[in-house]
Amino acid sequence: MIEEPYRWVEAIANRREYIETQLAPGSPIAALSYRDGILFVTVGRARQKLFEIYDRIALGAIGHPGDIERLRMAAIELASTEGFTRSAADVSLRRLAFYSLSPLLKTAFEQVYGAPYLARMIFAEVGATPEDDLFLRVEYDGAIVANGPAADSNPPRFSAIAGTPGAAALMEDLLRRDHDPACTLNRAMKLALDAWSVGSMPATEEGESGIPSAETLRQRRVEELKSATVEAGVLERSGPGGIRYRALTGDELKELAAA
Repeated sequence: MIEEPYRWVEAIANRREYIETQLAPGSPIAALSYRDGILFVTVGRARQKLFEIYDRIALGAIGHPGDIERLRMAAIELASTEGFTRSAADVSLRRLAFYSLSPLLKTAFEQVYGAPYLARMIFAEVGATPEDDLFLRVEYDGAIVANGPAADSNPPRFSAIAGTPGAAALMEDLLRRDHDPACTLNRAMKLALDAWSVGSMPATEEGESGIPSAETLRQRRVEELKSATVEAGVLERSGPGGIRYRALTGDELKELAAA
């Protein structure tokens, strides 16, 4: 009677440790508000990590490509169904995350005889102003951390994910220190790349304060970009149509990401 619950708790602890180990090598992702929208930035070597979900909603994810794709498709299907049965204006990131994705992830994580989702995700929904932007970090066990309306009296307009919670915390420390929601896209890109650099650095390279100097971050970025490329996308506040997401490519990305 007593042994079975204990075994379940032990299995959950082992499961969490396994998932964290699998996610640890993941390339960090930063998302932050700027004057004209929301910017997503990461650095990768092969596969895509940033995706459009629905009109004003975008996703960034690290983890197993197969699991990310399954969750991406589930999110798109749920949002599209909501938009079809009601209206596009009724599609809400909060409903999508709290009432659909979170229960799905929680169930998969707690069913110890089945495979969990190896994914950590960051969602953003662009509003009419930076004060209306919503950021949600969704974990593999269904836990959700909100950075946006209703999160607190003066919520930050950014969020970040990384391979480890400690790396993500350092990224958010840097953004909390330097971020201004009314900044330009150029400034937002610089901050996002600095945040990525912080999150990608081994713990032994951190400064005494936890956040390395600007020069150290620049050197880290230059070194990593010798074998990797910047991936970025924006959710624009206004546009000719309902769809606000676009990937940054070509000369525009090259200019913005210049060290």
